[in-house]
Amino acid sequence: MNEIVLMSDPKIAAIPVADCGEPLVDVRLQESLVVDSRKADQSGAFAHLREGVLTRLLKAQELLPDGVRLLFVEGYRPPALQRFYFGRYADHLRADHPGWSPQQVREAASRYVSPPEIAPHSAGAAVDLTLISADGRELDMGTRVNASPEESDGACYTDAGGVGSEARANRRVLGDALTAVGLANYPTEWWHWSYGDRYWALQADADRAMYGPREL
Repeated sequence: MNEIVLMSDPKIAAIPVADCGEPLVDVRLQESLVVDSRKADQSGAFAHLREGVLTRLLKAQELLPDGVRLLFVEGYRPPALQRFYFGRYADHLRADHPGWSPQQVREAASRYVSPPEIAPHSAGAAVDLTLISADGRELDMGTRVNASPEESDGACYTDAGGVGSEARANRRVLGDALTAVGLANYPTEWWHWSYGDRYWALQADADRAMYGPREL
């Protein structure tokens, strides 16, 4: 496995953001995209993405094999919710590893939840998704969506060893389609893909990010 750059790495925070002002749009208005309700919130924030990200997602779906579709799980995440998720996970790690330094806790937490000031979800630039069959059955991806490194024993990493051949093939199908339209994967989470944010900028060798954190 190649060395993974975590969201907590200073080189991510150092990437400048020049927000293009593109709107957040509701993906539920697209009949061709299946939206899961497991992350639904009262405001419907979870179902929003930057317009350019959604456009690429729809193109990626067209590249999938017959009988396979994307299942959208979560897109935009309000900054306050991101802070809550990061703090809660960091607290769990701190309790389990009382000898860790604050930096160790931050780095470990960022494998699973992005530091709030970086978070691609809060920019409307990231999407969590998986694959489903024509009849709506989720395909085998090796772990559930949003499985933590502890829960999955590291199998949540996109290129993790020990994942079954069917799951590995399905991850490749998902990755090939999303990579083809310009999205970037966070390697600790096979389901997390983004475009236009700081992490994408690092992978795409772009000099700046197009999308920064914002309120809905």
